[in-house]
Amino acid sequence: MHDVLMPIGILGTIALGFIFFTRTLTNYFIKKKMVDKGYVDKESTSILIDTKNSGGNPLVTLKWALVIFFGGLALVLLEFIPYEHDSPLPYGLFALSISLGLLIHFFIVRNETN
Repeated sequence: MHDVLMPIGILGTIALGFIFFTRTLTNYFIKKKMVDKGYVDKESTSILIDTKNSGGNPLVTLKWALVIFFGGLALVLLEFIPYEHDSPLPYGLFALSISLGLLIHFFIVRNETN
Protein backbone atom coordinates (compact mmCIF):
# COMPACT_ATOMS: atom_id res chain seq x y z
CA MET A 1 0.00 0.00 0.00
CA HIS A 2 2.86 2.37 0.84
CA ASP A 3 4.44 1.71 -2.55
CA VAL A 4 1.27 2.88 -4.28
CA LEU A 5 0.32 5.88 -2.14
CA MET A 6 3.75 7.52 -2.00
CA PRO A 7 4.12 8.12 -5.78
CA ILE A 8 0.50 9.24 -6.02
CA GLY A 9 1.04 11.72 -3.20
CA ILE A 10 4.27 13.06 -4.68
CA LEU A 11 2.91 13.36 -8.22
CA GLY A 12 -0.32 14.91 -6.93
CA THR A 13 1.60 17.50 -4.95
CA ILE A 14 3.75 18.39 -7.93
CA ALA A 15 0.71 18.60 -10.22
CA LEU A 16 -1.21 20.84 -7.81
CA GLY A 17 1.82 23.07 -7.37
CA PHE A 18 2.15 23.39 -11.15
CA ILE A 19 -1.57 24.16 -11.51
CA PHE A 20 -1.53 26.87 -8.83
CA PHE A 21 1.68 28.37 -10.21
CA THR A 22 0.28 28.44 -13.74
CA ARG A 23 -3.02 29.94 -12.57
CA THR A 24 -1.23 32.68 -10.64
CA LEU A 25 0.96 33.57 -13.60
CA THR A 26 -1.98 33.56 -16.00
CA ASN A 27 -4.02 35.86 -13.76
CA TYR A 28 -1.06 38.20 -13.43
CA PHE A 29 -0.49 38.41 -17.19
CA ILE A 30 -4.19 38.97 -17.91
CA LYS A 31 -4.43 41.76 -15.34
CA LYS A 32 -1.20 43.34 -16.60
CA LYS A 33 -2.50 43.36 -20.19
CA MET A 34 -5.77 44.93 -19.04
CA VAL A 35 -3.88 47.75 -17.34
CA ASP A 36 -1.49 48.23 -20.27
CA LYS A 37 -4.31 48.43 -22.83
CA GLY A 38 -6.22 50.96 -20.73
CA TYR A 39 -9.27 48.82 -19.99
CA VAL A 40 -9.11 49.69 -16.31
CA ASP A 41 -10.91 52.66 -14.82
CA LYS A 42 -12.22 53.39 -11.34
CA GLU A 43 -15.26 51.14 -11.75
CA SER A 44 -13.37 48.14 -13.05
CA THR A 45 -10.54 48.12 -10.49
CA SER A 46 -12.55 45.69 -8.36
CA ILE A 47 -11.76 43.02 -10.97
CA LEU A 48 -8.05 43.46 -10.41
CA ILE A 49 -8.22 43.29 -6.63
CA ASP A 50 -8.15 39.72 -5.36
CA THR A 51 -10.57 39.95 -2.44
CA LYS A 52 -10.05 36.33 -1.44
CA ASN A 53 -6.34 36.77 -0.73
CA SER A 54 -6.22 40.42 0.27
CA GLY A 55 -6.44 39.68 3.98
CA GLY A 56 -9.34 42.07 4.46
CA ASN A 57 -11.30 39.79 6.78
CA PRO A 58 -9.57 39.07 10.11
CA LEU A 59 -12.02 36.24 10.85
CA VAL A 60 -10.55 34.20 7.99
CA THR A 61 -7.13 34.59 9.56
CA LEU A 62 -8.58 33.56 12.91
CA LYS A 63 -10.08 30.44 11.32
CA TRP A 64 -6.77 29.28 9.91
CA ALA A 65 -4.94 30.16 13.11
CA LEU A 66 -7.38 28.03 15.12
CA VAL A 67 -7.16 25.12 12.66
CA ILE A 68 -3.36 25.12 12.71
CA PHE A 69 -3.24 25.58 16.49
CA PHE A 70 -5.58 22.68 17.22
CA GLY A 71 -3.87 20.49 14.61
CA GLY A 72 -0.53 21.16 16.29
CA LEU A 73 -2.06 20.54 19.70
CA ALA A 74 -3.30 17.14 18.48
CA LEU A 75 0.17 16.25 17.24
CA VAL A 76 1.67 17.21 20.60
CA LEU A 77 -0.93 15.12 22.44
CA LEU A 78 -0.21 12.15 20.17
CA GLU A 79 3.42 12.32 21.26
CA PHE A 80 2.39 11.55 24.85
CA ILE A 81 -0.48 9.09 24.25
CA PRO A 82 0.57 5.48 23.69
CA TYR A 83 -1.20 3.75 20.80
CA GLU A 84 -0.77 0.74 18.55
CA HIS A 85 0.83 1.06 15.12
CA ASP A 86 -2.39 0.13 13.29
CA SER A 87 -4.66 2.13 15.59
CA PRO A 88 -7.04 4.74 14.16
CA LEU A 89 -6.50 6.89 17.28
CA PRO A 90 -4.10 9.41 15.64
CA TYR A 91 -6.50 10.06 12.76
CA GLY A 92 -9.49 10.39 15.06
CA LEU A 93 -7.73 12.70 17.51
CA PHE A 94 -6.42 14.87 14.69
CA ALA A 95 -9.86 15.10 13.03
CA LEU A 96 -11.56 15.88 16.35
CA SER A 97 -9.09 18.62 17.22
CA ILE A 98 -9.39 20.27 13.79
CA SER A 99 -13.19 20.07 14.11
CA LEU A 100 -12.98 21.65 17.55
CA GLY A 101 -10.98 24.55 16.11
CA LEU A 102 -13.56 25.05 13.36
CA LEU A 103 -16.43 24.89 15.87
CA ILE A 104 -14.76 27.53 18.03
CA HIS A 105 -14.35 29.70 14.94
CA PHE A 106 -18.01 29.17 14.05
CA PHE A 107 -19.19 30.31 17.49
CA ILE A 108 -16.90 33.35 17.43
CA VAL A 109 -18.20 34.38 14.00
CA ARG A 110 -21.81 33.82 15.06
CA ASN A 111 -21.31 35.97 18.17
CA GLU A 112 -19.63 38.69 16.10
CA THR A 113 -22.47 38.85 13.58
CA ASN A 114 -25.22 38.99 16.24
